[in-house]
Amino acid sequence: MTAVRIGTRPSNLAMTQAGTVADRLHAAGIEAELVPVSTTGDRSMAPITTLGTGVFVSALRDALAAGEVDVAVHSYKDLPSAPDPRLVLAAVPVREDPRDALVAGGRVLGELGRGMRVGTGSPRRTAQLYALGLGLEVVPIRGNVETRIGKVHSGEVDAVVVAAAGLRRLGRIDDADELLDPLQMLPAPAQGALAVECRGTDTDLARDLKAALDDPVSRAAVTAERAVLATLEAGCELPIAAHADVVSDLDDDGRAIDRISLRTVLGIGDLTEGALLRASATGEMDAAEKLGAALAHELLDMGGERSVGGTSIGTDVSGVEQQ
Repeated sequence: MTAVRIGTRPSNLAMTQAGTVADRLHAAGIEAELVPVSTTGDRSMAPITTLGTGVFVSALRDALAAGEVDVAVHSYKDLPSAPDPRLVLAAVPVREDPRDALVAGGRVLGELGRGMRVGTGSPRRTAQLYALGLGLEVVPIRGNVETRIGKVHSGEVDAVVVAAAGLRRLGRIDDADELLDPLQMLPAPAQGALAVECRGTDTDLARDLKAALDDPVSRAAVTAERAVLATLEAGCELPIAAHADVVSDLDDDGRAIDRISLRTVLGIGDLTEGALLRASATGEMDAAEKLGAALAHELLDMGGERSVGGTSIGTDVSGVEQQ
């Protein structure tokens, strides 16, 4: 049997993520091998917001469409909100920890004093850090997880905020001094989730990938979160956060059912002012996309249509925030 070729970015984290997919396929009796594919985002150290949409995705998708690989594994939050008509989202595996993590040389967030430097390349994290009112100075940084943690150890910054999922997948969760409660720092849409794509014409492979990998709960949650992005069609510098939980509830007849509880945060104005809009809603599992769209419209009604940090809502927002 020919091995399924899994395309992945060449970073340590991306290779590790794709390796978990390969392991699951092996367990299901499907042979698989990893094929590194370099992307624009991997080759450039320019700020992500200046590189355009899909900088960690386009090369992988092109290699998949061209038949150079059979499957592509992405950090779901890197995907542009518009689907690629050549491809199909075959599976969303069980989601890893969606929270943000603080690495701060032994300190927790509340112990960081005024003027201390916190590194992040994310407008979403920047807006929420300033909203805490701690007097922190947010410093833009880039690089892989190891590089950013190294900036704390070298004293270049006092702390960095990274995705807990990346630390867990790399076996470095002990580097985190604090896992940030979503009430303090709401995650990026689809943070911690993976997206597994294949060509739309490969229907048998898509069926096998779904059977071996797909988690309906994770798919529903990230569908709601990503619908917020798709509805806002927001600029690449927009500080938008969204997180959905699947929670147990009772219907009108007293029967236990699962519902999606979705929360969003949108930064408005100058990011250093820490002005945020917040909205939340609960909906049915099979209406995840409608729930996210409705909550995005609520943000717009609250004033979210205004320019945010110099960026107007109206162009694609995704693909801007690394792990």
